[in-house]
Formats: sequence, C-alpha cells, structure tokens
Amino acid sequence: MKKNRELDIVVYGATGYTGKLVAAYLYAQYGVGGEVSWAMAGRSLEKLEAVRNDLGISTGLPLLVADASDSMSVVAMVERTSVVLTTVGPYQLYGSDLVAACVKAGTDYVDLCGEPNWMNEMIEAHNDAAKKSGARIVFSCGFDSIPFDLGVFFLQEKARAQFGEALPRIRGRVRGMKGVWSGGTLASFKATMAAAAANPELVAVLTNPFALTPGFTGAEQPSGMKPMYDEVLESWVAPFVMATINTKNIHRSNYLQNHSYGEDFVYDEMLLTGPGEAGEAIAKAVAADTSMATDQTQPGEGPTKEQRETGYYDILFDGETKDGETLRAAVKGDMDPGYGSTSKMIAEAAVCLVMNPAPDAGGVMTPASALGNHLIERLQSNAGLTFQLEVK
Repeated sequence: MKKNRELDIVVYGATGYTGKLVAAYLYAQYGVGGEVSWAMAGRSLEKLEAVRNDLGISTGLPLLVADASDSMSVVAMVERTSVVLTTVGPYQLYGSDLVAACVKAGTDYVDLCGEPNWMNEMIEAHNDAAKKSGARIVFSCGFDSIPFDLGVFFLQEKARAQFGEALPRIRGRVRGMKGVWSGGTLASFKATMAAAAANPELVAVLTNPFALTPGFTGAEQPSGMKPMYDEVLESWVAPFVMATINTKNIHRSNYLQNHSYGEDFVYDEMLLTGPGEAGEAIAKAVAADTSMATDQTQPGEGPTKEQRETGYYDILFDGETKDGETLRAAVKGDMDPGYGSTSKMIAEAAVCLVMNPAPDAGGVMTPASALGNHLIERLQSNAGLTFQLEVK
C-alpha cells in the first residue's frame, strides 16, 4: 500500500456488468478485512448497497460515491486508495479526468481499455507527470491485452534462457476461443469509430502498430487485415478483432523495456481457421463479418453465468530466432475471455500493483512492462490462466 492511503484498491464502476464480476471475484478471493483492503465505488450509494447485498458481501466493505461528471468526487476517491481499478468506459468518454487525478495523486491505475486513440492522447498528456508522481497507469488489463502482452513476454523470457537472445519474430495465433460480446466492449468500439469519423487524423493512429511508442518506428509489420495461408503453421488465418490494440501494446512493452525484444522485432496476431478449403472458407467468412458494428447489445449487458463459465481461450505464440530455431508457448484461460476471465485478470493486476510497490517506476505502462513475471505468477495461481512452452 502507498503511504497514508486508507485503501489498497477501489473498484470504480462496481454497479456495472464487469464491475460486479470484479467485486465478486475480489470478495471470493480476498474477502473483507483481509490482506487486501478494497472498496466499491460508483455514482449511486443506493445501487452500490444493492450490489453489495446481491453479491452477499459483508456490510463492512466500504462504499464510495464518485461520478465522472463530478471531478471533486473523483479526486476524493483517488486520494483514498493505492490503486484505482476502473471499468467505467468507453474510457475516451469517461476516463480522462480519472487518469489525470491518479497521475496528480501518485495513485496507480488499471483499466480494460482497448481504445488506442485515447491511449495515445493519455501517453502524450501524462507520461512525464506520472513518472514524477510515481503513478503507474496500466491500460488494457483484460483479454485485451494481458494474455497477448504477457504471452510474448513469457516466450521472450524463455528464449533468452534457451538461446541467449530474444526472438526477432513472433506470431500470435488464436487457436480456440468461446465467448460472447458485451455492451461495454461494443460501446468502446463504436466510440472509437465515431471519433475516427469526426477526426480523420485518428485513422493514422488506429492503423499504426507503433502508435504507442512516441518517437520510435520499428520494422515493417504484417498487416493482419486479410485472410491468408500461414506456411509456418500450415493453416489458414483470419484477421483477429483484438489485434489492433494488442499489437500496439506489445510494441509499447518492447519500447518500455529498452527494446529487449529487439528494435527490429516483428509481431502479428491472427485467428487460426485450419488447413485446406474448409480453413480458407472460414478465414474469408471471418474477414467479411461486420456483426460487431451492427450489434445492438447495450452497456451493462453481457454473457450469462453459464456462458462465462463454459467459455475459454487458447492462444499460440510461435517464435523463431535469426538462425531459424523455433520456440512455442501457449496461454490458455478457463472462462469466457471478455468477462469471466477479464474480471479475474484486472483484479489480479490491481492486487499485483499493491503487492509490488515501485515508487520510482511511474509512467503510462503496459501489463508486461509494469508487472511481468509477478502478474504471470498471480494469474496462474489464482485466475485460471496457464503459460506453458509447447513442443513443436
């Protein structure tokens, strides 16, 4: 815990769909009054009390009223805690003042952001100040981008141990995934598209794999935007919807770790659809799918408990050295990626910040650069993720 802070973690947006899942997980894993002190925060005390009662959480859990439209309430919340965990999105609409308040107070911050245009703005506006205040601002602590960012980090750690050097080329390939969109994810996607339509300059940010590495542009990267046959994996591959944000975060992790993956590091991320004509047909169907843009699911809506618990994901990371040697790893999750697993990942990211204070390590960071192996250990111990090398 940071000095003179009453609480370790505040879950901001605790009455929303994902916020409730986070609160339920923290209560099940850490209770109330245990090793981690935490609270729920939101706009309405009445709704917070209802959520606390619905989840069967002890009345000893503190409830804080804070509203994005009331800057003083946000500042008061931020100053009481070591870490703010926020599920209140779209972040480009509701997150800017909260980030600014955390930076000023030196309070650590985690979110579920997949909005690179806004993240780019926050890096420019706050990175230097966060370094001075010691605030660790860690975006994208859900399915985008923890399994991918930490999957690459894990494989690179193993490569250095085995080969004595990092892998200059890694392919991220989603081998299997079962989950359901929620209204919050769709709202963030649509807010980003609306922002790009209003300001065409944002399109350059959205399409640039180095949009989050100011002043640095690395090697040319595969576009990942068209179905293709992957000769290395002997399978057709299709565009993967989260690649736009994940690739940017992975390049930022490399940038923040003094290019430990190499200045010419190449990474792309796609969905494996299988070999032959069947694999090709699936890849082309995925590429042509526009359902995300037309889905009418509203914020606060999401998968059922059964859908969350029967979901999963399996991601392959295939790397090769300059000499052609290969190394593979898999990251797997035991629940639906967007909500069942995401709620556990962001909660453990917040706890990891509490358990691993770093007063001289502020800045706008990524899961890998901020938490690395500490978070991998927590996710494997508590959150149903596995990180393993695979034999080719």
